[in-house]
Amino acid sequence: MPEPNEYKLNQGPDDGISAVKFGPNTSQFLLVSSWDSSVRLYDINANIMRNKYTHSDPVLDCCFHDQTHTYSGGLDHTLKMFDINSSTETTVGSHDAPIRCVEFCPEVNVVVTGSWDQTVKLWDPRTPCNAGSFSQPDKVYTLAVCGDRLIVGTASRKILVWDLRNMGYVQQRRESSLKYQTRCIRCFPNKQGYVLSSIEGRVAVEYLDPSPEVQKKKYAFKCHRLKVEGSENIYPVNAISFHNTHNTFATGGSDGFVNIWDGFNKKRLCQFHRYPTSISSLCFSHDGSVLAIASSYMYEQGDIEHPEDAVYIRKVTDQETKPK
Repeated sequence: MPEPNEYKLNQGPDDGISAVKFGPNTSQFLLVSSWDSSVRLYDINANIMRNKYTHSDPVLDCCFHDQTHTYSGGLDHTLKMFDINSSTETTVGSHDAPIRCVEFCPEVNVVVTGSWDQTVKLWDPRTPCNAGSFSQPDKVYTLAVCGDRLIVGTASRKILVWDLRNMGYVQQRRESSLKYQTRCIRCFPNKQGYVLSSIEGRVAVEYLDPSPEVQKKKYAFKCHRLKVEGSENIYPVNAISFHNTHNTFATGGSDGFVNIWDGFNKKRLCQFHRYPTSISSLCFSHDGSVLAIASSYMYEQGDIEHPEDAVYIRKVTDQETKPK
C-alpha cells in the first residue's frame, strides 16, 4: 500500500524510466524520460501530464534549461530542445553514438551532454548551438555539474574533473575508489565534493580539494545489500540525489529501496518502504520538500515478467532528510 505522504503519477511512461528531473526553483514540474522514446512533463500537484514529445529511439536522459525549455538525448544520438510554452521541438545537434547524460550548468549557462562516443559536448542554449567537443578516455556513463566544474565518470572506472570556463585541459584525472563499474555521480550542493555509486552495492564520498588533509576525509560504504537465506545479495546503486538545503542525499538501488544519508556524519537517516522494482532514478525538488522516485525494472535478470514502471512522488520531512 502506498503511504499517505506518497502517490503514483498518472499517465506514466510505457517502458523503462531513464531519468526524473525537477525544474529549477519548482517542486511542481517534473520531467521524465523513458525507453518508450518519450519525454513527459508532469504537473505533480495536479497529477497530470502537461506535455509530451518523442525521439525516434529510447531517451536516456533529460534536463530543464529554464522553466520553459528542456533538453533530452538518447539512443538516436540526437540532442533535442523542447519549448514548453509553444510545444515545439528543435534538434540542436548530435553525437556519433547514444547520448547517455544531459545536464544544465546555470553558473556557465551551458548544456552538457556525455556520450558513448567518448566525448562530452557543450551547447549554448541561447542559439542553441554546439560550443565545443571534448574527448574523454572512455564511454561516458554519468556526469555531474558542480558549480562551474564538471565531473565525468566513464567506463574503466575513470573520473575526470573539468573546469567549464576553461575546457582546454583536464583539471584532475582520478580513478574511482570503488572496484566496480561507476553507475552515478552527483555533487554536494556546497560544491566541496561528490558522491559516486557503483554496480556493486557501494557508495564513495569524495572531495574535490586535492590537498592531503582534505583527501583524508574521503570514505566509502556498503549499501543496497540484502541477506536472503544466509547469503548476501548485492545490488547496483543506480541513482543519487542531493537535498539542496541539508547537503544530505538519497540513494536508490536495484533492491527497490531508497535510503537517505548524512554524508558528513557517515550516518543513514532513514530508509523508505520497498518499491515494486529497481530504483532507476531519483530527484529532490529544488526546495527539498518532495522526492521523485522512479521504480523501473532495469533488466538486471534479463527479459522476465516485472512490475509496471512508475514514478512515485513522496513528500519528505526534515526528520527524514536533516542531519540529526
